Amino acid sequence: MSKATRATQALSKAGISFTTATYDYDPNADRIGLQAAEAIGEAPHRVLKTLMAEVDGRPVCVVVPSDREVSMKRLAAAFGGKAASMMKPADAERVTGYHVGGISPFGQKKPVPTAMEVSALAEPHVYINGGQRGLQVRLSPQDAQSALKAVAAPLVAE
Repeated sequence: MSKATRATQALSKAGISFTTATYDYDPNADRIGLQAAEAIGEAPHRVLKTLMAEVDGRPVCVVVPSDREVSMKRLAAAFGGKAASMMKPADAERVTGYHVGGISPFGQKKPVPTAMEVSALAEPHVYINGGQRGLQVRLSPQDAQSALKAVAAPLVAE
């Protein structure tokens, strides 16, 4: 597995300090983020999943803990929109240039507005997909937010 992806290159170019962790990706896992957390031995709330959604028909990227679900109402509010919905997998792959299971918020083909769950900023470090199935990058949540120019907001369902 290559540890040099568009995501890791984007982080390096931005001067962001990170390390990588690899694991055996299970395409049949019910919840990919939880499988990644277990495989790398990290708490699920520190392994953030990258989701692609649409707010009022415009693509957005959402980064939330892998053990939580996104509130569509909160997601729409984070971007000042009225309605949010999850993007179809094929559309997510087209917009990001990554394969489902390996979608990273970093180094996407076409940058889109990004929102990050505010509670993640309280963690000492987080893991986020590194742009390839089975590859995670470990970095400070503040560095992730800065690199993504992400809005920090409460995004998870209660």
